[in-house]
Amino acid sequence: MSEPIIILHHISKTYTMGGQQFTALRDIDLTIRAGEFVALMGPSGSGKSTLMNILGCLDRPHTGSYLLGGREVSRLTDDELAHTRNRDIGFVFQNFNLLPRLSALENVALPLVYAGVPRRERTYRAERMLADVGLTSWRKHTPTELSGGQRQRVAIARALVHNPPLIMADEPTGNLDTRSTQDIMSLLKDLQAQKKTVILVTHEPEIAAAAERQLLLRDGTITRDEGKGVVMDVV
Repeated sequence: MSEPIIILHHISKTYTMGGQQFTALRDIDLTIRAGEFVALMGPSGSGKSTLMNILGCLDRPHTGSYLLGGREVSRLTDDELAHTRNRDIGFVFQNFNLLPRLSALENVALPLVYAGVPRRERTYRAERMLADVGLTSWRKHTPTELSGGQRQRVAIARALVHNPPLIMADEPTGNLDTRSTQDIMSLLKDLQAQKKTVILVTHEPEIAAAAERQLLLRDGTITRDEGKGVVMDVV
């Protein structure tokens, strides 16, 4: 069995809204091992977006411990958190978040620009990632010239270009047709086969059932932890 990449212990998060406190996460304990494909589900207001933000080092918990690759995230400075996101985590979003004036190749290479990678090296790595997702012939096209499925494949290539061990996919099939959804899920499964850890947030029970592990959140707590193939009701 692989080593844990994520260990949460007594994680809680509270927001103040309209002068009142709202607890988004309540005393979460969770271990995710390297190479797991985990689907995160829950109705609106369940806390799944807050948990995703904490796992992705985009937000901090108010209480508890978060170990990512053995490092205590809660003790990192803002600069260290940004470095951790850039080095260890690849993000894939429902709305792709591609820059419309850049080509597919330039979008994929963008994280390497921020990391200070030389131009020749980042072009080589971006071209290799586009080849891996089957878009070599589309590398010079802008996002507006691509289908939704192609744009999401560009987004996945961008998430992978710096070779992170952890992929966070937030509703990556939410705007896609059936065929494109199948293609993206196949890519995510391939990433797991390459020993990447994949965490997928989805509202679709059939999509979640394709993951090897499914977590259901309700009222800020994990209420179910199921294996592959179980179709869970999130209502």
